[in-house]
Amino acid sequence: MLELYKNIKRLREEKGLSQDALAKLTGYTDRSSITKIEKGQVDLQQSKIELFAKALGTSSHELVGWDDSTLPNNKGAIINILGRVAAGIPLEAIEEIVDTEEITGDLARTGEFFGLRIKGDSMEPDIHNGDTVIVRRQDDAESDEIVIALVNGNDGVCKRLKKYSDSIALVSLNAKYEPMYFSHKEITDKPVRIIGKVVELRRKF
Repeated sequence: MLELYKNIKRLREEKGLSQDALAKLTGYTDRSSITKIEKGQVDLQQSKIELFAKALGTSSHELVGWDDSTLPNNKGAIINILGRVAAGIPLEAIEEIVDTEEITGDLARTGEFFGLRIKGDSMEPDIHNGDTVIVRRQDDAESDEIVIALVNGNDGVCKRLKKYSDSIALVSLNAKYEPMYFSHKEITDKPVRIIGKVVELRRKF
């Protein structure tokens, strides 16, 4: 990913943009954030990479530094569908693989993916028991996005993320389930950890 940060600085300078100007275009408050990003001190999630690509007049995969020889082919990629994800067990070590799914080459280029088979009705009416969600691995997400999170050492849950100034909430779409609120201290102490963002829903009839 080091190439990403070099490319951001190079393209910014080529376009004659100041760090302050690029900060405004990408949702940051001041140039200090851009300085850290260009030094490779900040991990950018996919949504931010896409913002930078738009601001700099390029594509996200070109900004990251991928060329045609390193891109997955357009036939797509096969990913494992897991029956569960558990705290303390790396995703690569989980043996409960219940199926596989193919994702497009375009999607595969945007990160690392796994699938999760949904259990329960907490995300109805949108996501049903037995559905499969396709998840991009990442440790953060924007407010209102659907995420997979590990809470207090339990199996992963699929919830809508809500971010507040002093806390977060993991919200079920099914109104009969109460939201789960966590202060910044609880996020660290429990812990609460986001492991991915849901990008697709697959349903079999």
